[in-house]
Amino acid sequence: MKKPVYFFLIVMSLILVSCSDSNPVLTIEGGQIIGVPTATEGIIAYKGIPFAAPPVGDLRWKEPQPVIPWEGVKTADTYGDAASQTTWDPQSFYGREWGASGSVPFTEDCLYLNVWTPAAGKKTKKLPVAMWIHGGGYREGFSYEPEMDGGEDYASRGVILVQVTYRLGSMGFFSHPLLSAESPNGVSGNYGLLDQVAALKWIKNNIEQFGGDPNNITIFGQSAGAGSVQALCASPLSRGLISQAIIMSGGGLTESRPGTLLDTAQVANERMMNYFNKTTLQEMRALSFEDLRQMSADYTAATKKRVMWSPVIDNYLSEATFSDVARADQIADVPYIIGFTSNDMNDMTKPVTDFCLLRSEQGMPAYAYLFSRQLPGDSSGAFHSADLWYIFHSFRHSWRPFTTGDEELSLKMVDYWTNFAKYGDPNGKEGGLWTPCTPDSPKFMIFDADEEKALLTVTDEPKYMGGTFPR
Repeated sequence: MKKPVYFFLIVMSLILVSCSDSNPVLTIEGGQIIGVPTATEGIIAYKGIPFAAPPVGDLRWKEPQPVIPWEGVKTADTYGDAASQTTWDPQSFYGREWGASGSVPFTEDCLYLNVWTPAAGKKTKKLPVAMWIHGGGYREGFSYEPEMDGGEDYASRGVILVQVTYRLGSMGFFSHPLLSAESPNGVSGNYGLLDQVAALKWIKNNIEQFGGDPNNITIFGQSAGAGSVQALCASPLSRGLISQAIIMSGGGLTESRPGTLLDTAQVANERMMNYFNKTTLQEMRALSFEDLRQMSADYTAATKKRVMWSPVIDNYLSEATFSDVARADQIADVPYIIGFTSNDMNDMTKPVTDFCLLRSEQGMPAYAYLFSRQLPGDSSGAFHSADLWYIFHSFRHSWRPFTTGDEELSLKMVDYWTNFAKYGDPNGKEGGLWTPCTPDSPKFMIFDADEEKALLTVTDEPKYMGGTFPR
């Protein structure tokens, strides 16, 4: 009777050892964590890892502070809270498209990131890392929306995906003279971008524990996330941390991001606060997110002056517009992918082309694309953000009747994005169809599909089909 029991114990111990090898306890900034296995064999997910202290109370409107240590082993199985925001109306176009709000908690305690890796605990693997920055106009969105659920696809291709949440709206981009006065750097605002810099530095310092290469980090984002990528590539605070960058529906050489000077933003916000007799930081920090939202609406209605909470040029994180920094050849000197959708908010053909030609003159490749697939299910076309379903291969969360062609197109796009993270070339090591956009060959890759197959073509005449920014 003892032999079967003894044999059983040996087998169980071997299984436990095997599990611990594939999902080991990791030691990172703050303490120890363990992840959770995913449906894809060998891929471990880590959800809700704090990369900074909660920016609440006296830490509201301050640069992100070091992680607060925890005791024991934290099981990273639950996403962190999304940033405080006014969410999409569930009956609006994007509310229906993403189905993203649901029971997601929205709070100020939002500085968390998520990691998917096939090499947990294997420091020698040195896998490339892709850091995703979500969009939403700097006022809404979160890193783990259903359409962004692509961690297993990236990790299964040997790229560690890291999703980052950052402060938004009035919590992420509020400037005021009193805040600048208390800051050791003499500035205020841009807290959401400072969160992203902190996340980038966290990756640099911790990603080896997950099998990643701290010297090969790609940053990519869409819409405001693309603007964030531009800001990081132009910022002295993230210099030397970025190996590749992907700018999706964020424009190219324009004068708009960021375009507001710190002094201008400070004056506008101070006037609004004075209008409501909020003249001390204690009074301002006592306001809730909803208080600030309502105050902004009431102030605009009464004065006809709109308060904008978005990145500013502060001569600390941001020294000039992205375009001016690019023209001065001071942006991250790395390969870029840059593009937009054929029914995007505006025609970005010239700004994207101009950026690519500039980078070519400066000696680095930039790959241009246009996503042209008219999404099945309605007449909204290749609308702003439509490509998110494809770059994360997240169709399983969508109501749309995607076809075999859509499936093939998505898989090819994920291959391109992950190849770029690995090699700085979307084709892979051997090259291929998608060539850099240069003065001699100003080509765009066109991503399209029909019901049966992906349609990939290269052309110097990308066709913008008119904006359809649905509401």
